[in-house]
Amino acid sequence: MNLKTKFNLAMLAAFVLGLALAATLIYGAANADARRAVMREASLLMSAASAVRVYTVSEITPLLAEQSKLRFLPHTVPSWAAQTNMRRILEKELPSYTYKEASLNPTNPADRATDWEADIIGEFTRNPDMTEFVSTRDSALGPTLSLSKPVRLKDPACLACHSTPAAAPTTMIDLYGTANGFGWKLNDVVAAQVVTVPLRVAIERANKTLTLYLGGLAAVFLLVIVLLNILLTTLIVRPVRRMSVVADEISTGNMDAPEIVPTGRDEIASLATSFNRMRRSLEKALKLLEG
Repeated sequence: MNLKTKFNLAMLAAFVLGLALAATLIYGAANADARRAVMREASLLMSAASAVRVYTVSEITPLLAEQSKLRFLPHTVPSWAAQTNMRRILEKELPSYTYKEASLNPTNPADRATDWEADIIGEFTRNPDMTEFVSTRDSALGPTLSLSKPVRLKDPACLACHSTPAAAPTTMIDLYGTANGFGWKLNDVVAAQVVTVPLRVAIERANKTLTLYLGGLAAVFLLVIVLLNILLTTLIVRPVRRMSVVADEISTGNMDAPEIVPTGRDEIASLATSFNRMRRSLEKALKLLEG
């Protein structure tokens, strides 16, 4: 195995180890950035939905109070308003994103919690101080991140509609019936705001970033290895090979082989100078012996 082959094998081993280390670090960093980006999107959606809830309670409900006595208006219900507005936005702009106010005992059956949403509500119920819950799960769209916040019953006025069917407005009973949405109590977790964001796009973006970085590293390595091979061949392999050829000639008695001309002041040039000095010394020794 010649010197160049050994050198290239050593460089290849260093490149493979370095690339593996870089891939591990970059993959972790890229995925962390992707998750942070998804969390920012989920937080923005959650803030938008919460803003709709607040606006509904402070502006819409008082405005429609008189009309609500004649017929029940879902527009005055914060959860209905938030879900309706977010649904219109997401269906048009982000169809794979969802916002839901899931409940174990909803007035509107469409808001009933699925199994995984019920688990989130259970987490909030078991941990009264918890204000936010982040979870991931596999779905038909791939890995999905969910940001959830509890809806705790703090306003006693809400019990007018959700304590018992007898106390609820007849207009609400006419619309939703008496089977759901009753028996709520103050400070209970009656629902959870759940924003669901797919991780697939973010993960694909992270993988593209990883591929780009690794491709760049591979290109840099290829350029470096080519340049180093050129330098190795020009500055080391060829001069050493010439010295080897001359040494072979001298060792067989051919003292007419030309001297090696040193070029530069590096170690190879110093070796060539020493080699020429040794050769001249050998020639003088042979002449003395012949004389």
